[in-house]
Amino acid sequence: MLTKDFAICIRAIDFSETSQIVTFFTRAAGKISAIARGSKRPKSAFDGPIEMFSFGKIVFSDSNKEKLALLTEFEQQPGFTHLRSNLFALNCCLFSAELVNLLTDDYDPHPCLFDNFLQFLQNANERKATRIEHRGTLALLIVFQLALLKEVGLMPVLNACVNCKNNFSVEWPQSYFSSSANGLICRDCEVSFPDKVRLTGNAANCLTNLKKIAESDEKTLNEVEKVLIYHFTELLGRPPKMAKHISGTSKF
Repeated sequence: MLTKDFAICIRAIDFSETSQIVTFFTRAAGKISAIARGSKRPKSAFDGPIEMFSFGKIVFSDSNKEKLALLTEFEQQPGFTHLRSNLFALNCCLFSAELVNLLTDDYDPHPCLFDNFLQFLQNANERKATRIEHRGTLALLIVFQLALLKEVGLMPVLNACVNCKNNFSVEWPQSYFSSSANGLICRDCEVSFPDKVRLTGNAANCLTNLKKIAESDEKTLNEVEKVLIYHFTELLGRPPKMAKHISGTSKF
């Protein structure tokens, strides 16, 4: 059976001299892996080799979901060409694609997440390689990561202490984040959670109020991203490969 969908390439590897195995995140079908036969030929049906973040309308055969689908058509739209001149934005996009690949299941659709992912790529592509734009790109990445966690059912508790249930307040003298507890920990409860990260007041406020992300300084955003990478590392059992390329967040 042939299926039509709108898709973003989140992984592409060589299969042979002329073909590729491509992982797409699609809007209606979710994540799929397909073989693109002849895609590396100069006059292929896919307009040449399929690259990361290529997106557009695809047609694929998914008669047996335990095996690779067969990509039959890929009508590509204009890509994210500005990323080539903005290394940090490119790394943020590669990191987001890695997380989407690792945290979603095959043929498990998340249309809202697809829309958020495409919007993030479009916004990151428009950023310039300047210090101010760097901060803006990091803010976009944080918002997308939180949307991803929420969509796949792994969103931590960020509005209250996950242990005692007291609502977060900017008046808290100290705040912590524990991945094992899956959320914020107040000062009174932190002794029970050895695996925790201490948060500054600005970072805690940023995590609990998404409106604060856009107006936060780079130091605060780096701290928040550091906490998210710690959380993803615990969820996955290993650090995401692209985490080390996100400035200021590779070490705790």
